[in-house]
Amino acid sequence: MFDHVWIIPALPLASAMALAVWGRRLPRAVAGLFGAGSVVLAAAATVTLALQFHFTPPLGHVVRTVLWTWMQVGDFAPRMAFYLDSLAIIMMLVVTVVGALIHIYSLGYMADDKGFSRFFAYMNLFVASMLILVMADNLLLLYLGWEGVGLCSYLLIGFWYGDAANARAASKAFIVTRIGDTAMAIGLFLLFTHLGSLDIQTVLDRATEQWPVGSTLAIAAAALLLGGALGKSGQFPLQVWLPDAMAGPTPVSALIHAATMVTAGVYLVARTHALFTLAPPVQYAVAVIGAATLLIAGFSACAQRDIKRVLAYSTISQIGYMFLALGVGAWSAAIFHLVTHAFFKALLFMGAGMIIVALHHEQDVFKMGGLRTRLPLVFWTFLIGAMSLAAMPLITAGFYSKDLILWDVWSSPQGGKGLWLAGCLGAFLTSIYTFRMVFLTFFGKANKEPHRRLGMFMAFPVVVLAILATMGGFMETPHSLGHATFFSHFAEMSLPSLETPEPSGNEEILLQIIASGFGAMVQKFLLSGCGFDWLYATFLVKPFMAIARANRNDAINRVYDGLAGVCYVMHDGLRLTQNGNLRFYMMGLALGVGIAIAIAVFL
Repeated sequence: MFDHVWIIPALPLASAMALAVWGRRLPRAVAGLFGAGSVVLAAAATVTLALQFHFTPPLGHVVRTVLWTWMQVGDFAPRMAFYLDSLAIIMMLVVTVVGALIHIYSLGYMADDKGFSRFFAYMNLFVASMLILVMADNLLLLYLGWEGVGLCSYLLIGFWYGDAANARAASKAFIVTRIGDTAMAIGLFLLFTHLGSLDIQTVLDRATEQWPVGSTLAIAAAALLLGGALGKSGQFPLQVWLPDAMAGPTPVSALIHAATMVTAGVYLVARTHALFTLAPPVQYAVAVIGAATLLIAGFSACAQRDIKRVLAYSTISQIGYMFLALGVGAWSAAIFHLVTHAFFKALLFMGAGMIIVALHHEQDVFKMGGLRTRLPLVFWTFLIGAMSLAAMPLITAGFYSKDLILWDVWSSPQGGKGLWLAGCLGAFLTSIYTFRMVFLTFFGKANKEPHRRLGMFMAFPVVVLAILATMGGFMETPHSLGHATFFSHFAEMSLPSLETPEPSGNEEILLQIIASGFGAMVQKFLLSGCGFDWLYATFLVKPFMAIARANRNDAINRVYDGLAGVCYVMHDGLRLTQNGNLRFYMMGLALGVGIAIAIAVFL
């Protein structure tokens, strides 16, 4: 399998191309088989690869596969090549396994949509782009996948483009993330200029050798890469696009928030961790931004009425936890939470989609209620996802990953009590908005009756994810609960371990109790996402639109219009000389000769 890893991204990519070309002519069953089947096959191949990597590891625990040289300009010769280590394989498992479950779910959710084949073409291109991103051997190929997921997010968020609001949401996501992407592109130029390569491992090795800790170049490079990560992962101050991304179909929300786009920024920081280690101010900024984001998003989620927007702000907050862990050097803890978050967030979005479909596309939680007995499967699976999101102690995956982050933040030399308190307050807010959503949706008086039965295509994935959201956390448990280290042992084949003091049993248990038990701003302020949309609209969008309106006729063009007018006048004057009278032409010729002689004699 090591020699054929290219098959994994090739399967969804080929399916996307086939559906784009022939999708309209294919029966829905065939289009669905191409769309979902290719990702299921990619997931099976990835699981096979992971098992082989674990039981018969390659030399150095790294697999390099070079397909061809992409381009060559002097010494610059980036390759179409893949680099697989434990970090890449973890990400590939998340993308393909969770992505496959979302695709199966989509067969039921999108069954009646007229854009069925187009939807799967976009979704498969999304999965292929994300796989290229995480498998890339060099930063240029990574950037190709990076821009690929940006394009697919635009296409999928605006999938129902007949509604102008959906088109605006897609444009907003595309424009805001371009800000971060531009910073990242500048960072790549800086790295190549000063280190002479874009091969990821070469860049990291040369940076470690040539740049001292705290050097200006290391800080600049890390800061520029961080800009790209903030945009893709929806972190402060570029988080405003993510709640509006709910305009797309619910499977799109699940894919963006659980398995692909928003995790790309976390992966980028983890993959280039050596650069951030060389830039302590930037690494600390990662932790502070993560802490600020998880609080801002947590407060905002508490006031939302739309069930998908609650989950969107929840994603921003949970990604904030991952950034907090990255910022204190808890690399494997961040990736562990990324994995468990993929399980329970995909589950929650799928559950929300089932509710929305059953209630005539109603998304307001205050217009739901009483669904506990009417949709029992949705209730129990959604409740499991909610408990994992809220880090219910001992029995949920979310508890173990979030507890690991909080312990590492508390005990890390780069962490501290302030950041730990922010994480605990975020856990408290998470409990509030999560169970507020559960109680309003499933308990109390029923405001609407479900009208549609949910088929097996939608039921099967949520059951599988409910199991993963419960059992997934046992891959890594604290000292006081058995101290399983399977996940960190695997992840730390490619990521450095965080050296923390050995906890005393009482201290760790006390922190767990505080963190799990920890778990009014103005309603309008919170509902608006703490005012960031208003802030950008007031100081960026509205001034730009005012300038555009004032310059509607394009003042710069008036200069060129004037020159054109002068040319027209001169043309009209010269046209009068062309009257067909030979004597007039001869007189003009004689006059011209006389003027030329006079100039020659007197000047």
